[in-house]
Amino acid sequence: MKYASFAFALCFLASTLDSSHVLAATLSTTLSVSATVVSSCRASAPATAFGTYSATGTNATSSVSVNCTNPTAYDVSYSTSQAPNATAIKRNTDDPATDSLGHSLLSNSAYNVNRGRAAGAYAMPGTARGSSHPYASYGQAAGAHPVAPGAFADSVMISVTY
Repeated sequence: MKYASFAFALCFLASTLDSSHVLAATLSTTLSVSATVVSSCRASAPATAFGTYSATGTNATSSVSVNCTNPTAYDVSYSTSQAPNATAIKRNTDDPATDSLGHSLLSNSAYNVNRGRAAGAYAMPGTARGSSHPYASYGQAAGAHPVAPGAFADSVMISVTY
């Protein structure tokens, strides 16, 4: 009976112990998170192909696309021609035996607003909107150039300043 009383007392004592009285601790801290987004831009410019030149002149269209991180303000400008004696207004395509075929890159389909009035003097401003922004270029090779037959080519540098 002694053992039964002891077992009963032990069971009673165990049942009165509540697990909520067990001491617990919580520790908190912070984790810092940071990032730096730098401004960046990309540009693409397909060729402006005039095709076959005629004595009445030839027109061509292309588009420069600019894509920058949002929001980034930028300016797009065109260099002068790489051909000798070129200016920003009158670009020259070079070769067949050093002949030049003058052409202009303009900003509208009426062919009356030049892309680059003087070196560095005309820039097209823009602000990134999270997507590519196109800048149309309307090329015009005026007619009546006395040039030798052959293939003419030129390079114009597109600069994006941001």
